[in-house]
Amino acid sequence: MRRRSALLVVAALALVAVVAVVGIVVLRPATPTTAGGAPLFVDDTVASGLAHRYDGPDTFQVGGGLAVFDCNGDRRPDLYLAGGARPAALFRNVSATGGPLRFERVSSPATDLDRVNGAYPIDIDGDARVDLAVLRAGENVLLRGTGGCSFERSNEAFGFAADEGLTTAFSATWEGSAGLPTLAIGRYLELDASGVRSSTCDVSELLRPGPQRSAYGPAISLAPGYCALSMLFSDWDGSGRRDLRVSNDREWYTDGMEQLWRMAADEPPSLYTADDGWVSLQIWGMGIASQDLTGDRLPEVYLTSQADNKLQTLTAGAAQPTYRDIALRRGVTSAQPFAGGQHLPSTAWHPEFADVNNDGFMDLLVTKGNVGAQVDYATLDPNDLFIGQPDGTFVNAADTAGILRYDRGRGASLADLNLDGLLDLVVVNYGTDAVVWRNVGTGTPTSPAAMGHWVMLDLEQPGPNIDAIGAQVEMRIGDLRMTRERTIGGGHVGGQLGWMHVGLGPADEASVRVTWPDGEVGPWLKAAADGFWLIQRDPPKIVPWSPKG
Repeated sequence: MRRRSALLVVAALALVAVVAVVGIVVLRPATPTTAGGAPLFVDDTVASGLAHRYDGPDTFQVGGGLAVFDCNGDRRPDLYLAGGARPAALFRNVSATGGPLRFERVSSPATDLDRVNGAYPIDIDGDARVDLAVLRAGENVLLRGTGGCSFERSNEAFGFAADEGLTTAFSATWEGSAGLPTLAIGRYLELDASGVRSSTCDVSELLRPGPQRSAYGPAISLAPGYCALSMLFSDWDGSGRRDLRVSNDREWYTDGMEQLWRMAADEPPSLYTADDGWVSLQIWGMGIASQDLTGDRLPEVYLTSQADNKLQTLTAGAAQPTYRDIALRRGVTSAQPFAGGQHLPSTAWHPEFADVNNDGFMDLLVTKGNVGAQVDYATLDPNDLFIGQPDGTFVNAADTAGILRYDRGRGASLADLNLDGLLDLVVVNYGTDAVVWRNVGTGTPTSPAAMGHWVMLDLEQPGPNIDAIGAQVEMRIGDLRMTRERTIGGGHVGGQLGWMHVGLGPADEASVRVTWPDGEVGPWLKAAADGFWLIQRDPPKIVPWSPKG
């Protein structure tokens, strides 16, 4: 009897164990395994009130960016659009949650600047009010946010005295305990006395905080300059150091190449060379997008150009900056237009990785358009929207997504403008009006429908780097692992600051861990699906936020 009883107890315990294991399996978040199709984008431009055009003579052909950020503290993404020869324009987002997109123009002498190529949002002074670095043909301007979508010129207050020129690239990072960010200012062609571009590549500059910590010191030359069109500070090797990648336009140089500057605190920047493993690459460099696509926590780099674009991955891990191109294998060379009937080479500008269909796999937007009237390149050159697949390849679906147009695309942004968990799209065009599309998923304009689960994340830490620029955000979604690096720079003459969107596919939660810019690793935190979450460093916690207040 005792043996029989013991066997029954063992069997009961085994059954409990099996139930527990089954329970764990059932409760574990589902792993994204199936790619979603293209979502439907609806053109909301006219009804939204976003009436704006970027235009101008040849000097402005390589500009046309926008900044996406919150200018009034409601956590809705507002827009600042370059105008070229026209005034730039700030638009406050007044869209209802989940509803059609709506914007109101906010006009002021501070923001209505002329000769603006683009802008990047950045909280320079760590006061929780986003500032703007405005890139121009002439004097660049730092606009300090004062609240309520108001700004004031702050060049003098910050000791910002970079040389004037045709500025077309920007990036920023915080080095060590500096009170201000280090700024990289990228220039294209030299300007003559009348502000007309020449045919000589200009030299870019680096600005570091001076001894007083509250103002910038003298500019540091980043010579040689090869007509920079995009810059990005990024931790390419997982070292915790953020080096500066520069993409250059070979249209104007003969002996140049793409560049990577080594950045070490209290040391002058130095170029990586062949001795370090850097391989010479000459392209018509336009934009940079950086994203870990292979799951090794080291970012791949997408470089836009004329003709084929490049998707670079490290050949031997973090040992040295030696890259090989995998764009053809992944299906994102984007060398020719996919529609329009022309078989001439494409001209690509803004690249951006994001998950537009919430399936858990990265997608890729590439804006395209002829520089002006280059006869050897396509004039009918629509933007691409590549949908990521589980095997790491991409499939172009711009036509089925509803964004097929033949404008000369320039800067762009994928951002959730109405806070419904679906990424909307804004594109600045050269010579025609900007366009804004609302993502309605698998639904209709009057009845949007999500294609998968999602979370929105934002980071907060004590100042001066209050937005944690340089942080690495790791996510576990079932068996899927992904890493995002929070950066300022890259793209084409513009970027965004605010919510980080993550598609979850069928999963109902994600585990999130932040490696903060100084290397401190936070705990794993749970973020439930279909919600907004603030990850705070001190003390470490995750806090829900509601768009309804």
